[in-house]
Order: sequence, then C-alpha cells, then structure tokens
Amino acid sequence: MAELSEQQEQDLGETKQARRSRSGFWFGVIILLIIIGLAAAGFYFFTQLRDQQQGLGGEVKGQMSKQIADYQSQLVAIQSQLATLEADAAGKDTHFTKTLADFSQLHNEKLDSTRKELNDAIARLQRQLGKTRGDWLIADAEYLLSVANERLHLVGDVNTTREALEAADQRLRESGDAGVFKVREEIAREVSVLKSVIIPDIVGTYASIQTLQDRVDKLALLLPYTGKPLTASAPVKQSSDDSAEDKSLLDSAMNQLGGIVTIRHTEHEVKAILTPEEAQFIREQLRVKLEMVKIALVQRNEALFQSSLADAKKWTEQNFTKNEDVNNFIAELERLDNLKIRSQFPEISASLKMLKDIATLRIETDKAMQPSATEAADKEINPVEPIKPVETTTPAEAVPSPR
Repeated sequence: MAELSEQQEQDLGETKQARRSRSGFWFGVIILLIIIGLAAAGFYFFTQLRDQQQGLGGEVKGQMSKQIADYQSQLVAIQSQLATLEADAAGKDTHFTKTLADFSQLHNEKLDSTRKELNDAIARLQRQLGKTRGDWLIADAEYLLSVANERLHLVGDVNTTREALEAADQRLRESGDAGVFKVREEIAREVSVLKSVIIPDIVGTYASIQTLQDRVDKLALLLPYTGKPLTASAPVKQSSDDSAEDKSLLDSAMNQLGGIVTIRHTEHEVKAILTPEEAQFIREQLRVKLEMVKIALVQRNEALFQSSLADAKKWTEQNFTKNEDVNNFIAELERLDNLKIRSQFPEISASLKMLKDIATLRIETDKAMQPSATEAADKEINPVEPIKPVETTTPAEAVPSPR
C-alpha cells in the first residue's frame, strides 16, 4: 500500500510536471506571439510615423521655401529702398554743397562790397578831414545856393531865397578863394533880379475870399422860397398910408400868409417856389465854389483859381437877384480874377552851376594871374632894365645907396 501510494504520488508528480511543462511551452508561445505582435505593431506605427514625418517635412519645407522667398522679396525691396535713400542722400548732399557754395560766394561778394564801401567812406572822410576852412565855407555856400533854388521854384519863397543867396555870398567872401569872384558876381546879379519880383499877397487874398463866404447869407435869391421873413414892398406901404382900415385888412392878410409865402416884386418870370432846403443848397454851393478858390490860392494853381472864380461868378449871376450887394459881390470876384497868384520867378541856378565847377574857375584864375607873375620874374632876372621905384614906399624904407 505504501508502495502504491508512492507510485501514485510519483505519477501525480510526473503528471503535474508534464502539465507544468506544457503550460510553460504555451506560455512561451503566447509570449512570443505577443512579442511578435508588438514588434509588428511597432513596425506599423514606425512606418506610419515615418510617413507622417515625411509629409510634415515636405509641408515644412514648402512653408520654409515660401517664407524664404518672401524674405528674399522683402530683402530686395529693402535693398531698393536703401538705394533710393542713398540716391536721395547723395542728391541732398549735392544740393546742400551747392547751396553752401552759393551762400559762401554771396557772402564773399557782400563782404567785398562792404569792404569797398568802407574804404570809400574812409577815403571820403580823409578827404573831408584834409579840407581847409575855405573848402568848408565853399561847400556851405553850395548848400545854401541849392536851398535857394529849392525854396524859389518849389515853394515860391522869394524872401528866404534872397537871404540864402546873401548868406552864400558871405560864405564865399570869407573863404578868401580867388576863384569864386565870378560866382559872387552871378549871385549879386541874381539878388538884384529877385528884388524886382512882385510877391502876391496870398494872406490878404485869402482873407478877402473868406469875407465873401461870410456875405453869402446876405445875398437875395432870384427865385422866391418859403419860410422867408416878411418884407413889405413900397406900394403896400403907400396904400397903408391911405386908409387905416385897408391897413388892418392888409396886416391880417400878411400875418396869415407870412409863414407860407414871401411877397416880393421881381422883373423875372417866376416858374417855381423854392423850398428852404433848396435855398440853403444854392447858398452852400456858392460857399463850396469859394472854398475851391481858396484851395487853388493856397496851392498857387492859377488856372484852377481863375476857373473857380468864373464858376462862382456864373453861379451868383444865375441864382441871386442883382441888387447892390450882389453887384458888389460880383465886382469883388472880378477884382480877384485880375490878380496873379503865381509870379514868373527868374532863373538863379547859374551861380550854383559855376560853384560846382569851382576847379575850372580856379584854373582859369591861375592862368589869368600867371602872366603877371612871369613878368615880375623877368624883371627880377633882367639886370639891364632899371627897377622902378614903388609909389607906396615909405621914407624909412627909401634908404639911399652908399657912394
């Protein structure tokens, strides 16, 4: 029994061992199959991954190529912009250089001009400083002569012109220059001519015109106008003396018509009655015409003066009644029309022209004095010709020659 049990145990052990070996074999086979499946799956996934990597690499390469192309185009644009900027910079540099050269040239020209003007001023100042008192007096006389010509021909001031000529003659006399003798002769002639010039009375004539303007309101208008103060005529006064009743009736009628019309006898046909504004307008027009006469008088415009007087006279004859006041007014206008408000001034520029050419006068004076000096030198050199005694020799100077 014991052996049987041992045998059974051995068989059971062998059966267990056989089962274990079989299970290990199938386990190994399963492990191997799993490994092969995993290897196949890994290879499959590796192949897919490689394909994906190849696809991604192509896409990346395309994008990279596109970006590189974009970068190259941008680089080309940048290079063209840089070239344009370099060209602009070169152009601006050239323009700036040219502008600087022009400015430098202009500055040099101005500097040369200023230097020349300064040298001329210095030379002029040196000439001025080198002048003698006689030269200054002659220059002052020349200025006075120019002032005299301006005052005479531009302003018509005869008195100031004569005083300027006399002052210039005084300067020339004090200079002591022999060459100004002819100039002084010409100045004396011009002064004598100026003394014969008749100077119009501008102030008195202006006052006369102002007086005429003040008398305008006293002149009677030719046409009747409303608003005039009542004036009784001679026949009305005569009839009022005949009857007191008629006088009272006439006075009442006059009082009623006093503020409406003015009764006045006239030889002219009355075509219309003026309003107070029209009457005032006629008087103001006459004043305006007289104002134009005053303006022409102050300006010494003789043509405008005479035409304005004729216009005022014509306006007075057409619009005012010819009574004593109007006749005196017209007579005064005719008197003013006969006046000469601008005299014919003589020409006094000859002395100024001669003084400006003082160098020529000095040369002529020297030539005139040269023969007398030559004769005196010949007398001193020639021993044969006896020396004539001088009449102005004093007894003290007349010393007898020793024997």
